[in-house]
Amino acid sequence: MSNAKNFYIDGKWVAPAKARDLAVIDPSTEEVCETISLGDQADTDAAVAAARRAFTTWGVTDPAERIAVAEKLLSVYNARAEEMAQAISREMGAPQDLARAQQVGAGSWHLEGFIRAAKDFVWDHPLGDWAPTERTIYEPIGVCALITPWNWPMNQIVLKVVPALLTGCTMVLKPSEIAPLSGILFSEMMDEAGVPAGVYNMVNGDGPGVGSQLSAHPDVDMVSFTGSTRAGRLISKAGAETIKRISLELGGKGANIIFADADEKAVKQGVIRCFRNTGQSCNAPTRMLVERSRYDEAVEQAAEAAAKVTVGPASEEGRHIGPAVSELQFNKIQDLIQVGIDEGAKLIAGGTGRPGHLNRGYYIRPTVFADVTPDMTIYREEIFGPVLSIMPFDSEDEAVAIANDTDYGLTNYVQTGDVEKFRRVARQLRSGMVEGNGQGFAQGSPFGGYKQSGNGREGGRFGLHEFLETKAVSGWG
Repeated sequence: MSNAKNFYIDGKWVAPAKARDLAVIDPSTEEVCETISLGDQADTDAAVAAARRAFTTWGVTDPAERIAVAEKLLSVYNARAEEMAQAISREMGAPQDLARAQQVGAGSWHLEGFIRAAKDFVWDHPLGDWAPTERTIYEPIGVCALITPWNWPMNQIVLKVVPALLTGCTMVLKPSEIAPLSGILFSEMMDEAGVPAGVYNMVNGDGPGVGSQLSAHPDVDMVSFTGSTRAGRLISKAGAETIKRISLELGGKGANIIFADADEKAVKQGVIRCFRNTGQSCNAPTRMLVERSRYDEAVEQAAEAAAKVTVGPASEEGRHIGPAVSELQFNKIQDLIQVGIDEGAKLIAGGTGRPGHLNRGYYIRPTVFADVTPDMTIYREEIFGPVLSIMPFDSEDEAVAIANDTDYGLTNYVQTGDVEKFRRVARQLRSGMVEGNGQGFAQGSPFGGYKQSGNGREGGRFGLHEFLETKAVSGWG
């Protein structure tokens, strides 16, 4: 990758102010697949300054001009989709099928959704019939720092960069230093799409470095962050000094409530959904709650489904799951599986160690625990790996109480053949999203959570609003 050690600032690829190399590790092989540079304060300052200069012109462009740039970006993105799939596969371990269809596909899907939303967006309008001379105007917030994670690189980069672009904001992107190759490639695409100099900038770096510098920078108006709740707290504190807008998409501990009248495939599908992307999704349904009359059967079905999940290298085609993203993540997951065993959860599939046929790479055995109770660590903590916890419930009220018994509130899942029951439960669940009977969310649906899962919403017109200020003007005439 020719620009691996460079940053994209003010429309040019530039070398870092000071060389600070970091090896990017292929999690399938534990070998170095690329070397990048980590930025420092001088690089951060240069990128923010470029964005600040560009905002004076980009912030007042016609929305149609911004939409045209986004449409060109979509064309470039689709043309280079295979390059992107290979970059994501190498950097974070997504198997080929997943990398192409879901990892890369998430980016184009959201791009299309934002373009549609922007074309329909009303950028200013009268307050109402009762106030004919008052106007409500939506304007870009300004310079935005966009800090993205490693688990769904293009999903999160597009969810931040594109609405910022379409609303007239300028930006500095800091991709995850663990999985930076996709961010570098995306920056090449932005350049190829003809984004004006300074509107989009990219600096690689880690959280304590570039991440902290952006969060506290006096010339940054907004920080949009996706990652851990711990890091979200630090960013909120750093941004509070200058009263920045802080948009956070953080962790989750989703419950999957399976009632006795659910489809017979609900358990199997719940296992597969939990293990997708090697369990490295904030919205994964990691706590399976099963109505008591169906519980024993569900435990058997879950064990059987987990045993059929295969694990293998990201370079291979197929429907297997790949490795965890890093040694740090591998060790964390292994430790939490052991804690689950030590605290008395019933291990019915998987366990510690790599799958027997793999002796290198950060591979995790697909693991299922039954009889999990609220006092257990695995009930509370976000594991971020292919680990499922199953527990019984006796009533609708108890299912809701267990599901809500968490610091998080991102996505919950409900499986039942009773439409009225589903609606009752969905209204009571304290989460930003509730998925019913396996029906996925539509393009442009608001993505975000309650409680310590963050604030704000991403996707479609909701995502556009995140990057806009609302201005009231009287005497419009």
